[in-house]
Amino acid sequence: QVQLVESGGGLVQAGGSLRLSCAASGRTFSSYRIGWFRPAPGKEREFVAAISRSGGSTYYADSVKGRFTISRDNAKNTVYVQMNSLKSEDAAVYYCAARDHPLLDIRVNKYDYWGQGTQVTVSS
Repeated sequence: QVQLVESGGGLVQAGGSLRLSCAASGRTFSSYRIGWFRPAPGKEREFVAAISRSGGSTYYADSVKGRFTISRDNAKNTVYVQMNSLKSEDAAVYYCAARDHPLLDIRVNKYDYWGQGTQVTVSS
């Protein structure tokens, strides 16, 4: 098993930046693909970004592409998402999740472990 704890959320003005962290404990962190998700209208959660075990492959939702960057430091058991040019529609609770499977996936139900979330508020 792996336990995930998100941090780094807060209040930021539109156009500003935040960096979220997802710290893991438990089984070998580097064996998991990690994704970030947030709630969306009509959905429980929508995909934001994902990263492979080594960090060599990343994938983004169209809505955040070019503004968000996902990265990981396996030595620190942590995944990050740098969020730039934040918009009001980015405001949400952000969750990180771990997937114990060879492939990246954007589907919520393909992730095995979840954190409790961190709130991002964007003021206009």
